[in-house]
Amino acid sequence: MSKKIEIKPLLDAGVHFGHLTRKWNPAMAPYIFMERGGIHIIDLYKTAAKLEQAGDALGKLAASGKKVLFVATKKQAKDVVAEHASALNMPYITERWPGGMLTNFVTIRKAIKKMTNIDKMKADGSFETLSKRERLQVDRQRAKLEKQLGSIADMSRLPSALFVVDINREHIAVKEAQKLNIPVFAMVDTNSNPNEVDFPIPANDDASKSIAAVMNHVSMFIKDGLTTRKAEKEKGGTDKAAKKAEKMADSE
Repeated sequence: MSKKIEIKPLLDAGVHFGHLTRKWNPAMAPYIFMERGGIHIIDLYKTAAKLEQAGDALGKLAASGKKVLFVATKKQAKDVVAEHASALNMPYITERWPGGMLTNFVTIRKAIKKMTNIDKMKADGSFETLSKRERLQVDRQRAKLEKQLGSIADMSRLPSALFVVDINREHIAVKEAQKLNIPVFAMVDTNSNPNEVDFPIPANDDASKSIAAVMNHVSMFIKDGLTTRKAEKEKGGTDKAAKKAEKMADSE
């Protein structure tokens, strides 16, 4: 499933621009190519290699029917990540990370169930039996839950992996995943510690163009995994039908 990542599109998207040298994390040294104008420049050949490695692993997860939870709450990333995750039918968090999202998943599921129950009330007409004030309170509660949890409403179990943009900002999500041994894939800038995640992708995590460039590749790998899964399921269905027909023929 491995694909060769071209360097030029990464360069054009500014994936190589790191932070000011005074803000760097020494653990990022292996991924830094040079310093220019007081800014660290990321080695894009290493970015491409890490992106391929992460992409292969994500593709295999998708091919086995596993869910990846995307986490990106910073302004530059949220729309890009939400668009890609939605297209892949993967859960995502682009508003504030709900504390205990992973470590206290039972409580999160209860909140999602509360949102579902409100929808059922509206569907069966029982919502209309409430007073005007009660309806207003329920609507506000539903809107709040939708904003926080709407994108994970269909997530019935813990994700098999996290994909994070900016591990410094999303440190709580990373810590919760570590606690539960959930692998973390992440874009790590020069001010981050790549050793905190399982699959670091050295890249500029502040510019929307850079985030979009990485997400394009990540999506491509996951789409390939989903396509492989679909083909295998269809093949399995065909084989099953063929065996059934053969069995029927033998019985006649």
